Amino acid sequence: MPIPYCGVAPLPAELWGRWNLDPYLLTALALGLALLLLRRPRGARGLAAFAAWAVLALAFVSPLCALASALFAARSLHHVLLVALAAPLLALAGLAPRRGLSLDVPAHLLVLWAWHAPPAYEAALASDAVYWLMQLSLLGSAAWFWGAALARGAALPGIGALLAGMVGMGMLGALLTFAPTALYAPHAATTQAWGLSPLQDQQLAGLLMWVPAALAYLLPALAQGAAWLRAERG
Repeated sequence: MPIPYCGVAPLPAELWGRWNLDPYLLTALALGLALLLLRRPRGARGLAAFAAWAVLALAFVSPLCALASALFAARSLHHVLLVALAAPLLALAGLAPRRGLSLDVPAHLLVLWAWHAPPAYEAALASDAVYWLMQLSLLGSAAWFWGAALARGAALPGIGALLAGMVGMGMLGALLTFAPTALYAPHAATTQAWGLSPLQDQQLAGLLMWVPAALAYLLPALAQGAAWLRAERG
């Protein structure tokens, strides 16, 4: 069986020794940090930029990367960090391109759902190239989505986009939670050491996407709605 990019599934006693020290990854992160330091972004944008870098470093360098080889729930958490935390931080930092909500909403949800189809997911764990295609397409489509949804002057369309994102994420989470069987063959023999059956692991992943990840879209929508109402009254 091919070895995933993050390595073979760790046992609980091994986890904290499983940091990802891939030199190519560390070089890319170091270059990104150097560019941020050269640009010296200030204020809220600067905080968002450095926070986005920290989230990406956490997702790819910390033992979470290895844990994602064992648990689909950890992989789902990894994806949530990318699309619902790093991506909006990039948008708030002004580092996300802005195209148009008519394209960004369906593109974001299509990419998110497509990579959770079992054949695509298995391909990503079997090939480093496909793995990075998955990660970059998830982050890129989410960054475009958040850049458009949080753009100034797009209050009502942005609220609609965020609610659509919440529904799309929540529906995917519900599908995984209520599926009667485990769908992801790569985790069929890797969850038991963590006290979970493959189906329980999948259900936990679904709950992560259904509730916390969906809230990451709902809360900004509520904040934008409140700001719009204040502007209308003022």
